[in-house]
Amino acid sequence: MSLRLGPRIAGAIAGALVALIAAPAAPGRLSWLVAMGLPAAGFVAPDALRARRERRRSRLLVASLPDALDLLAVGATAGRSPTAGFAEIARAGAGPLAEELGATVAELECGRPLADALAELRARVPGAEVATLCASIERSRRFGSPLADQLRRQSSALRREQRRAVEERAARAAPKIQLVVALLLVPATMLLVAAALAAALI
Repeated sequence: MSLRLGPRIAGAIAGALVALIAAPAAPGRLSWLVAMGLPAAGFVAPDALRARRERRRSRLLVASLPDALDLLAVGATAGRSPTAGFAEIARAGAGPLAEELGATVAELECGRPLADALAELRARVPGAEVATLCASIERSRRFGSPLADQLRRQSSALRREQRRAVEERAARAAPKIQLVVALLLVPATMLLVAAALAAALI
């Protein structure tokens, strides 16, 4: 708790220092709002920045997961263990997924059981994607179900989901682009036409 409180206090102090400079320059009653708002913003800023970093890390991890699943599926088809696949991804890859799988491999090399290491991986990485991977490995270990087929299905589902998310972002961006065109390009074109007409009339 104290580790989280330290950055908040530091942020509040920084906000108060900025408020000492900005508040006198603010007009009228706005100076009181600046004097109180900046320390409050500094207090909550570390949590907001940390949450933003966590969301970005989660997006990077999920984005690299389909390729990792394909690699694990190839290894499972060749008879390799998930631990060997994790180690190969951790050595060859970079990013959050490689870091988490590297930590899992280190736990396994220290003698921790696979079930416990997978449970710890699920705890470190929230979200259904890694939980599904761990569940597939555990199900294959317990019941002998084909692991490669499960990994390929999950990889295909993740790629479809990522493709759908890109299409949704593109669809949301289209009205914004149209608004920019309507607000900037059309008036500029009309000004050019008006200037040409005015020159012709003169």
